[in-house]
Amino acid sequence: MKKFDKERVLLAVAGPVIALAVAFVLSAIVLLASGKSPFEPFALMFEQLGFSDIQVLIINQASMYYIAALAVAIGFRMNLFNIGVDGQYQLGAMMAAIVGAHVNTPAAIQVPLLLLTAVLTGAFWSGIAGVLKVTRGVSEVVATIMLNAIATSVIAYLWLPDVFGVKVGNNNTTGEMYESGWIPGIPMGAAGEIYGLVLLAVLLGIGYWVVLNRTRFGFDLRASGASQTAAAASGVDPKRMVLSAMLISGGIAGLAGLPILLGDTHTYSLNFPTGIGFLGIGIALLGRNSPVGIAFAALLWAWLDKASPELDFHGYDKEIAVIMQGLIVLSVVVSYEAVREWGLRRQQRRVGAELAAGHVLGAQNTKEVAGR
Repeated sequence: MKKFDKERVLLAVAGPVIALAVAFVLSAIVLLASGKSPFEPFALMFEQLGFSDIQVLIINQASMYYIAALAVAIGFRMNLFNIGVDGQYQLGAMMAAIVGAHVNTPAAIQVPLLLLTAVLTGAFWSGIAGVLKVTRGVSEVVATIMLNAIATSVIAYLWLPDVFGVKVGNNNTTGEMYESGWIPGIPMGAAGEIYGLVLLAVLLGIGYWVVLNRTRFGFDLRASGASQTAAAASGVDPKRMVLSAMLISGGIAGLAGLPILLGDTHTYSLNFPTGIGFLGIGIALLGRNSPVGIAFAALLWAWLDKASPELDFHGYDKEIAVIMQGLIVLSVVVSYEAVREWGLRRQQRRVGAELAAGHVLGAQNTKEVAGR
């Protein structure tokens, strides 16, 4: 591997490693301050990795985190901050659940229909923020935050019994979906089943890498994110790229809730997981917008979620996992900036050394020519 490639890999890995190390140290300090052991909670959570049922839960949870983080990462690559992934994925899941409960077609048609419903719903919801940004200059941060609140109200309306809601005790649901829309899982014996749509998360990760790194659209997207002015000078329409990025981000976000919807719950109810979109922001940051990095970050987040309940049985608060997640996000911001500055200084020193070497070589050549 070339020296430049080694440095690039080092810079890519240093940020997450430093962030995780700092987060673990700070979490240990919090435990010490509360009079608890700074090591036992982590040992207990690592111990959970050996149980097959916990492994299945981690993979299932990570699949949803991964899709949500990919949606966030697409916005990041365009220098956009799509905070609305949470509303987009919830609306996408609910609309898919409603369609799945009222339309019954063969599975070959039903499953693609539900996937398309979720994608179009998420894209429509994020597209509102995209249109506002390119036509009125409204910050996507403000727009998507407000759209999250509106999405919550829309969901509450759709849950009304005289709209699409079906009351099951005290729980609001959209009714059970037809079985033609269910996606069978991958049986793992007594450990349970891995969601079938885990494979969709893998395909989305591959597609994300291919589009960004092997297509003209991906190049234009990254170029516009780096500098809209420079991209416009090369013939790229920055407004079109902003709108495209928001639509694609929202479309992928709409799929984030489908692994559990089509693989387990088969209805959208009050028990449906929330907050996945916000967690996707931290996961995308930790994974540095790389599909492989995001996968590791999603598994880490899922492990913290699924292993932490064990702490309750040993006198520890399981919220230590939430503290760790927050500390990781804070550490990521600080460590990435430190690594970026370090890399910039190394690059400046290397360029300076090359220029100095070139100057010396030029002077030597001049002396040789003069001496002939």
